[in-house]
This record gives sequence, structure tokens and C-alpha cells, in this order.
Amino acid sequence: MTRPRSGPSSKGAGHDPDGTLAPPQSVQDLRDLMLQVSRGEAPLSLGPKAQQALADILDLRGDPALLSITALAEKLSVNPSTLTRLARNLGYPGFGAFQQVLLDASMAAPGDFYTRQAQTALAGEDASGMGGVTRLCRENQANIERFLEGCDIGQFRHATEMITTAPRVMVHGIRQFHAFASFLVYGLRMIRSDVHLLDSNGLGVAEGIASMEAEDVLVTASCAPYSTQVAQAAKAAAERGIGIVAVTDRASSPLAAVSQAAVLVPHDTSFLSNSLTTFILAAECLINGCAAASPERAKQALAERDRMIKRLNVEI
Repeated sequence: MTRPRSGPSSKGAGHDPDGTLAPPQSVQDLRDLMLQVSRGEAPLSLGPKAQQALADILDLRGDPALLSITALAEKLSVNPSTLTRLARNLGYPGFGAFQQVLLDASMAAPGDFYTRQAQTALAGEDASGMGGVTRLCRENQANIERFLEGCDIGQFRHATEMITTAPRVMVHGIRQFHAFASFLVYGLRMIRSDVHLLDSNGLGVAEGIASMEAEDVLVTASCAPYSTQVAQAAKAAAERGIGIVAVTDRASSPLAAVSQAAVLVPHDTSFLSNSLTTFILAAECLINGCAAASPERAKQALAERDRMIKRLNVEI
């Protein structure tokens, strides 16, 4: 069975009949354009500094810095002229038109209620007590809301299609993301066979990629600061024609740049390392999405799994 290699393209930015760039009309259009830029598929070119600035801006949901070009430039550690040039490169007549899109109601930070609640809970209370627990929980609630609001359903559906139609699926994540990769493999193997961790049992990343065919899929996961090994493995697999599904944090991620489908996951919290809470939720969504894409096959696989669990007395 064949499957498309390229995902849905953005309709938010393109060319008007007179040949000029039509600026993105929404924050989602900007995200789609950022993804196209990172893949080298966009109708415009942005330099590394401009790409980084746009990626950072799209993370400033509801931030007061968006109200002023000076405050925004200071927040991003760039010159105001960089933001003006970015706006014009995106097709806007100036920063003001770009700013209007950023200040649209959809840009209001979801989870503000939770943040206020966390601040209240922390007032006068040691962070090692209930205040710290409340703060981290509220931050993750806000991330989940951001994930829901910002989910590109076209990219998500393309990811599930690639996973369900591939003869074999490998999942790659190291350090913290080894836990994510293991969880995703466990979940997908409940509903289909031939899903494996890349470098399972230390057999080697190079060997694992070399064993994959062009119709196979590599699900790769990392967030900033990105693991060099994971980024290099994804690029090497893509160069061999293997389909790439990226589960990462930004459209400017090196994983998104080589992917055919990218699931973007927010993770900003006060946790001492990168938070995996919303990434695990994204894995659950992918597992359920793949099951729903092939319901009869999923039902049969789950039924057989239940029979084997009973046969071996796995559960009491």
C-alpha cells in the first residue's frame, strides 16, 4: 500500500494574482508557514535570525510584550528593525498589520485562569509545599489547552495515516524522550504489529535505519534543546526516503524540517527539566487516532491481546 509523502499545505500565505505575497491571516496560518519555511517549501525565504524570531513570537501567547514593537524586540533580544523586516518579508505592509494578527482573540493565552490560580496558591507558601504542586499542575493544564487550541488537525491526520499504512514503524527518542518513545511503541503495538524502538537493546541506530525500507515510517521525538543524535538520525532516515513523523515543540525544530507530518507540543513549565506531560498526551492521541483510522483491525488486535493475557494469567 502506498501513502502520500507530503502533508497538507498551508493556504494562509501564498501569492495574490499580481504576484505579491498574501500575508497570513491568522496565528494558525503563521504556524503553517513556519513549518513550510523549516521544510524549504515556503513561497518566501527567511534568514536564521528571522526564523528564530518568528518561532519565539509564536510561543508568546498572550504576552504583554506583543503590545509594543520595542517591548517585543527586547523580549526576543533583537532590534526592532528585525521585526519590521520580518513583517514585510511575511507580506504585511508593516509591523502594525503583523501585530494585529498576533493580538487576535485566538492569541489570548489559554490557561490564564490557571496561572492566576497558581500565583495565588504560591503567595506566602513554600514552593516545596502545595504551592509548588499547584503551580506545576496548572502550568501543565495550560499546556494541554495550548496543545488543543493549536493542534493542526491536517498534520495530525497525516501522521496517523502514515503510521497506520506503513509496513513497519520505528520510534526514536533518547534521554527523557526514551520514555515517550517506549510508551508510544507500547500503545501502537496494542493495535498493530511491527512497531519497534529504534536502537532497541542497543543494537545501533545506524543498523536500525539501514534495515528500514522506503515505505516504513520513523516517528522521531525531541524538544529544545534538541538531541543531536535524534536530529541526525531523522535527517539520515529522510535522506533514504523513509517517512518521518515528528513529535516536537516548534515548527522550526530540526525534526519538523525533515518530516512529512509534524505534531507540535507545548511544554513550558517550571519543572526542572523538559516536561513530558503534554507529550504523553500527544502519544495517547496518536494511538487513539491510529486505532480509529483502522477500527476493525484495532478491535481484532485488542481482542487477541486480551485472549493472550487471559491465557498466560498476566492479570489478577
